[in-house]
Amino acid sequence: MYRQGDVLIVPVAEEAVPAHVARAPKERRDGRGRLVLALGEVTGHAHAVVGPGDLVREPGPFGPLLLHVPQGGRVVHEEHAAITLPRGWYRVIRQREYVPGSVRIVAD
Repeated sequence: MYRQGDVLIVPVAEEAVPAHVARAPKERRDGRGRLVLALGEVTGHAHAVVGPGDLVREPGPFGPLLLHVPQGGRVVHEEHAAITLPRGWYRVIRQREYVPGSVRIVAD
């Protein structure tokens, strides 16, 4: 399990990846060629993966992301140390906070 700021990255066994993920639309890379896991609303900084791979957003308002890095990858951010991920599948979860009457994703 890996954490970078408000992003949690949890390994997922290949057999546990839902079947629909293979045909689900993939998230686009940003202008720098990165797969953005979370974009800082205040700073504009991003938790992003560099290297080959795919990112699939699961349905729902806080839909987790499924990340596949077939050759491994690096998670980078302007204010955090880079994290090296071994090849495989990961569930990417944004930290949430309770606000009376609702839940919201933590803003960077």
